[in-house]
Amino acid sequence: MDAAIEVAPSESLSRLTARRILADVMRYRRVPGAHDTCGDRGCEKCSSWHLPKIAAAVTAERPVSFVLPAFPGKSPNPEKVLGTLPDFAERLSLRFLGELAATVKRYYAPGIKIILCSDGRVFSDVVGMKESDVTAYQIELDRMIEEMELADVSTFNLDDHYRGLDFVAMRDALMQRYGSPLASLRNKVREGAKATATAEEQEANRMYRGITRFMYEDSLFPGQTKTKSGLQTEARAKAYEVIRRSNAWTELIAEFFPSSVRLSIHPQSCDSKKLGIRLVGDESWMTPWHGVAVETRDGYVLLKRSEAEASGAELVRDAGGRPSHYRLVGEARLAQRRV
Repeated sequence: MDAAIEVAPSESLSRLTARRILADVMRYRRVPGAHDTCGDRGCEKCSSWHLPKIAAAVTAERPVSFVLPAFPGKSPNPEKVLGTLPDFAERLSLRFLGELAATVKRYYAPGIKIILCSDGRVFSDVVGMKESDVTAYQIELDRMIEEMELADVSTFNLDDHYRGLDFVAMRDALMQRYGSPLASLRNKVREGAKATATAEEQEANRMYRGITRFMYEDSLFPGQTKTKSGLQTEARAKAYEVIRRSNAWTELIAEFFPSSVRLSIHPQSCDSKKLGIRLVGDESWMTPWHGVAVETRDGYVLLKRSEAEASGAELVRDAGGRPSHYRLVGEARLAQRRV
């Protein structure tokens, strides 16, 4: 699993180790389709934001810290997920992160630390997640990490930072301190569609389009009476607010973890301050909290719950009887990428 890297003869051992760590992480990088040709793990433009932080940690012989805003809570749409708690889909992602940490530790003893900055509380009121469901998800995720003995993976959330405040006050404090004007974001999204767009503007546009799609899909649940055009309008407005909140959370994380390398579940261009990373195999957009894990002959894939059931997959429960994932039986096959 070790990543191949090219190095200059004059580089120090710590610098070589830093490059190797970055290369191992970049094996799983997620990039926009237009930038797929930039797959070189030795690309100086790609590593310029991340290598100095990794090298500083290695020189000091301490663990390299990575922060990843993710694992917010399950989608509120029952057509997409099995329930409100982490299940086998999350377990697959956690297992991957644990294996990545174990790979690095084989050649760099201090290893890496991956901090999952759970952002569900940041925008739960916008996306329609119940506060109690977010709390239960966070508790179960921590329990799962402990059960899997993932010593190099931990969590951090809004509740940890704003102790003693109610949830509304937490979000108000976050936006007052770190929030940016809506007009500024709208302008970035517009500019991001142009050929002259900067990496930051391109990222804003991609994120807006992706989150709008998710917000629209999450609104298509049984019993919904609004028109599709109305739901699309709502999805666009909500997407802007989700991004505003997420950007504020990003600023807080950067201030709280200044020496950490910033990971993202969203595709990132090669000169971005964030490093896009896949959590489950070759999935390009599906995440554990927006879908279910389906066991096939060739491995696991992530699908919407409705798609898994339409394929004839059978439900698998965990040892406690709770729905866990699906298993494709018989001769049926899914035209999906393997995990």
